[in-house]
Amino acid sequence: MRILMKDHLLIPVFHHDSASYTITELPNIPHHNHNPTYRFNPQIQTFLFGKQLLLDEIPHPVEELFTHVNEGYITLRRPFIKEGRKIKCARCGSSHHLATYPCARCGNEQCHYCRNCLMMGRVSACTPLFSWNGPSPSTLIVDQPLKWDGTLSTGQQQASTAVVAAIDNKKEYLVWAVCGAGKTEVLFGGIAHALKQGQRVCLATPRTDVVLELAPRLKKVFPHTTVAALYGGSEDRHLFANLVISTTHQLFHFYRAFDTVIVDEVDAFPYTMDATLQYAVQQAKKSVAATIYLTATPSRKWQKECRQNKRAYMTIPARFHRFPLPIPQFKWIGQWTIPLKNARLPFVLKKWLQQRIEKEKQVLLFIPKIKLIDDILPLIQKLHPKVEAVHAEDPLRKEKVQKMRKQETLILLTTTILERGVTFPHIDVAVLGAEERIFTESALVQIAGRVGRSVEAPTGDVVFFHYGKTTAMVRAKKQILQMNKEAKQRGLLHE
Repeated sequence: MRILMKDHLLIPVFHHDSASYTITELPNIPHHNHNPTYRFNPQIQTFLFGKQLLLDEIPHPVEELFTHVNEGYITLRRPFIKEGRKIKCARCGSSHHLATYPCARCGNEQCHYCRNCLMMGRVSACTPLFSWNGPSPSTLIVDQPLKWDGTLSTGQQQASTAVVAAIDNKKEYLVWAVCGAGKTEVLFGGIAHALKQGQRVCLATPRTDVVLELAPRLKKVFPHTTVAALYGGSEDRHLFANLVISTTHQLFHFYRAFDTVIVDEVDAFPYTMDATLQYAVQQAKKSVAATIYLTATPSRKWQKECRQNKRAYMTIPARFHRFPLPIPQFKWIGQWTIPLKNARLPFVLKKWLQQRIEKEKQVLLFIPKIKLIDDILPLIQKLHPKVEAVHAEDPLRKEKVQKMRKQETLILLTTTILERGVTFPHIDVAVLGAEERIFTESALVQIAGRVGRSVEAPTGDVVFFHYGKTTAMVRAKKQILQMNKEAKQRGLLHE
């Protein structure tokens, strides 16, 4: 490593071989035990603790940062890791997205950088990652951090006990719980147990919507604990907290930070399809830590591992209100795209919607493609004025979901972005084109799980309008029936 003088700032630069993807194997900058007599900056401590950040991300003078390096309080990590003939990004773990650019910092015409995590700041071969190497920041430890007067069902209590044990033993554990089982409440005991011991806990989820829903709930039940909600553009991104609710993407910023990491909706896109997000979860944990996974729809691989006792797990086959899961109905709708092209709703769908409108029953209608919204929305608005549509690229997405919660919207047309993580107390659900590839087994189970989630309305209708049954549809229905059967056998349903 050399130090480059630029604009009177000392900037660390790693040499690398620009002729190929083989970067010279350099060790991390050696660090020694921190000097106990040095008066470190506590603001740098709380900003960097448990993080891995680029120099440009740290709002402190470079000279002060390198004084902390020399005194053993900050460690610099190489930006790329060489494993055999492969090179991977130290921050996101990707080995397939390396590219080069002419770098003004090191002067190399072909400086390597990682394209995979570029949106979080460029990791290039000449810039290290900064991490805190000193003592952890002091935090307030509360004897009774949990303030919740609710009660757990039998199934919830069994899972809660198992989660506490996994956290105590620093083990990996899967909670396979049906939609509406009350997974968040199951976590309360484990989180409280960890916080009482001064540990840091991260609850990670693939989607921003879920972070926004969970954060206020956890702040309410852990009122004396600092809680940070992290997502793109979050105001809490520099807040040091013992309880962090984060999107899995934000975990790229963390390094050996948490004693317990809980991954909610572990089967959800993009986490399940992105190895770098899974790498981020592993990096965010301390070297010895507990990992709790939660899902209503584990992958077929994980289901097989559970059956073969290769994975520690527990099922919660019943909802907290002890009513069975609604069973999807399959309704043939024919080639439904033809009437839409003629500016008409398919008759079967129109009739079903009119029945709900007459009863003023709220409806979530799932469609397979965003481009269909412009065709379908005006046709349903002719039936009733209080109709909205929402999708991932909608700038008013949060506001429209909130209007649905306030019952200001009767029918909400949506893509699969609302298949999970949202609760509306009294709705029926329909899927148009359930045969489309986007409606996987897990997606259909999650969609069905939007119905009957409240004690006041524990039942409701789920309809898959289709132009031919698919394996995913059949498996989704079978999984729901199996969970109801198990719940009944274990005495978890109302008699």
